[in-house]
This record gives sequence, structure tokens and C-alpha cells, in this order.
Amino acid sequence: MEKLSKLIADFASLAWGLPLLIVLVGGGLFLLFYARFLPFRYLGHALQVLRGKYDNPEDPGDITHFQALTTALSATIGMGNIAGVAVAITIGGPGAIFWLWVSGIIGMSTKFFTCTLSVLYRGKDSAGAVQGGPMYFIVEGLGKNWKPLAVFFSIAGLVGALPIFNVNQLTQAIRDILLVPNGVSVGFASNLTTGLVLAGITGVVIYGGLKRISETAARLVPTMVILYFVSVIAILLINIERVPYYFAMIFTEAFSASRYGGDPFLGGAIGGLILLGIRRGTFSNEAGIGTAAMAHGAAKTKEPIREGLVAMLGPAIDTLIICTLTALAILVTGVWESTTDNGVSLTASAFGDSIPYAGKYILLLCIAVFSISSLFSYAYYGTKCMSFLLGAERKHYYNYFYIASILVGATTSLGMMINLIDGFFALMAFPTMIATVLLAPKVMQEARKYFDLMKNN
Repeated sequence: MEKLSKLIADFASLAWGLPLLIVLVGGGLFLLFYARFLPFRYLGHALQVLRGKYDNPEDPGDITHFQALTTALSATIGMGNIAGVAVAITIGGPGAIFWLWVSGIIGMSTKFFTCTLSVLYRGKDSAGAVQGGPMYFIVEGLGKNWKPLAVFFSIAGLVGALPIFNVNQLTQAIRDILLVPNGVSVGFASNLTTGLVLAGITGVVIYGGLKRISETAARLVPTMVILYFVSVIAILLINIERVPYYFAMIFTEAFSASRYGGDPFLGGAIGGLILLGIRRGTFSNEAGIGTAAMAHGAAKTKEPIREGLVAMLGPAIDTLIICTLTALAILVTGVWESTTDNGVSLTASAFGDSIPYAGKYILLLCIAVFSISSLFSYAYYGTKCMSFLLGAERKHYYNYFYIASILVGATTSLGMMINLIDGFFALMAFPTMIATVLLAPKVMQEARKYFDLMKNN
């Protein structure tokens, strides 16, 4: 078992290593320059689409542009934004945040392409329902000969969408922030209780299908983003005199790497810092993995470019706003230098120091809602993969397996299982990015038509 555990750990490390970054960052940069930054020129138009200006209930699809974005965001906003940013600062110092921003900007371009394709090349499942996502745009866009790539994506998605890591981290946050400080004894019983509550909430939502998932996400996610935003702004106002200093340090440290404490990359600390920031950004916004494309592929629209523009806002909200808020809260409070805390505990210390008594509980509430809402979205992604592989009539079986895995994640610390899921999650990026780069000319052709039509109108 030890050998197997090490083998799976090495597999996860390799899957999230240099090859993935080459595919995601290299592919993302290609798309960014290939489009000549075109999507970024239409941010205002993207916000108009998001607000519902162009919504038409007669268009094909199941959910609105806003619901599609919040469903995708409910999956990406979570531990990566709160614990992941803390890890990046602990290892790399403030400079890691600059490279995390770079990852977010590249991710915006990637999401524009992948989510445009998920609407442009929608397919049908075995029940005849219109579906979108990488598995469908691979087959519909590249042809039936490419189906093995779509099958590879779906198999990886079945494992990668399992929530064991997310539940495990949420259970730990509840234990460390809520239970232990209040003298509640923790152990298997408390973990099982947490797991049963999470499984119950998740079951009620996911058995209602995509519409219930999207409606729930549309209510929860914006509210928690606002609460998190207001809380961090309060922390920044309390420490306002330190904000300019640390904001400037993000830029200066990005190119000096004087506080970087990790392994060097490409011969130096700066290379290691770049790798750290981009990896954390990628883990946070999931651009290029292909998950968000499954949610955006269900949007009610006849215009693929519109959905691509809306999807592009995801990494901006997730990485450029939420991750930056977390980073500044940690930096200006000084907890990154004054404590030995790491991960979610470091972020909790920042909230607790500036907002006594209530701070840690506000953070826990945000973590809980972000994490629970991600359970809804990942269940949907898993059933989509199951439907593609085995037929729509069998997709509900995945939900039983998914609910059971929530209990496993809450009550055990299976490092081997978590590594396996992480590895398969990373593998989803390879078919997604290969197909996206190959189909990029189709997206640009569609974009030119759409924007020309928009100018003429």
C-alpha cells in the first residue's frame, strides 16, 4: 500500500506539474495573442449580456447567462481562493500574487474560447437533450474520429469531479475554526455529523437537476462574494496605512523573489515563484480544465460568442478579485510573517486579528457556502460525464456514488484517494486544450461575424 500510495502521489505531482502548465499557460498565451486580445475589448458588452439584456427564453439551452456563470463560479470559488492563496504567500511571499494575476488574465482568454466552443458545438445525449462541454465540442467540432479524446475527458471527469478533497478541507475548517475553539470534542462522530449534513444538503439540491443547482448557485454565490468583499474591505480600511506598501510589494517581489522559499525552477528562484503563482491561479480558476464549459454549454443562447464573453468574467471575479482580496487581507494584517499558520488557518488569523470575535466566523460562513455550492456544481459535471459515457438514463447512478464520497471525505483522511482525484482532475485539461487550440480558428470566425453584426446594428 505504501508503494501504491507513493505511486499515486507521484502521478498527481506529475499531472499538476510542468506538462500541465505548458498546456494551460502555453495554450492560453497562444489563444490570447491569436485573438489579439479581442475579448478584452468587449468587457462592457459582456456585462450587458450578464445582466440579461440579450436574454431570450426561446433560445436553446436550460439556464440563463447569469445562472451559467454563477454555476461555474460556485465550482471555482472555494478553498483555492482562501487556502490556496495563503499557501502561495507562505511559500512565495507577496510576489506570488503577481503571477497569480497573470494566470487569471490568461485564464480569461482560455475561458472565452472553451465556453464559446461549448455552445458553438453543442451535441445531444442519448435522450435527445441538447448538451455542451468539451466531450461534445470534441466530437461535434473535430469529428467522430476524435471520440477517444472525448471519452478520455469524460473518464477523467468521473473521478476528478468527486468532492473528497473539498469536503475534507471544509470539515477541517469547521473543526479548527468553530468546534475546537468552543471546547467541542472532535473525532469520528463530529466528522460524520458534518458529512451527513453536507450529504443531505447536496442531495436535496442535486436531485433537483441543473435548474435547481443553477438557481441555488445564483442565490448563494453573489451573496457570499459580497459578504467576503465587504469583510476584506473592512480589514483593509482598519489597516489602510499598510495597503500601499504591500500592494507595491506584490510587484517588486514578483521580479526579485527575495522571499521565495520553495524549490527553484528553470535554474532560479524567480522561475520557481512564477511556477508557484501560475499553478495556484490555475488551481483556483480552473481555466482550461473544461469544467466551466459544461455549465456554460447549458446557457440559453443562440450566440456562442456571448456565452464566451460571459464565461471570460469568471477568472476575473475568481482570481483577480477574490484571490486579491484574500492576499491583501493576509499581507496587511502581517499574519503571514507573525504566525506559523498556513492554508485556511492563516486566512482565519487575518480575519480574526482585524475583526475580533466575528471575523473567523464570517470567514467560516463564506468558506462553507463556497465549498457547499461547489459540491452542487461538481455533481452536475460528474453526471454529464456519466451521461456521455453510459447514456442519459444511467447518469443518476453517479449521484449515489457522489453522495457516498462526501461521507468518505468528511470521515477519513485518504491522502491516496485525494491525490488520485487531483491527478484525474488535471488530466481533463489535456483533451480540453488540445481541442480548443485546434478549433480556435472557428471561434475567431464566429467572433468576427458576431462583432461585425453588432457594429452594424
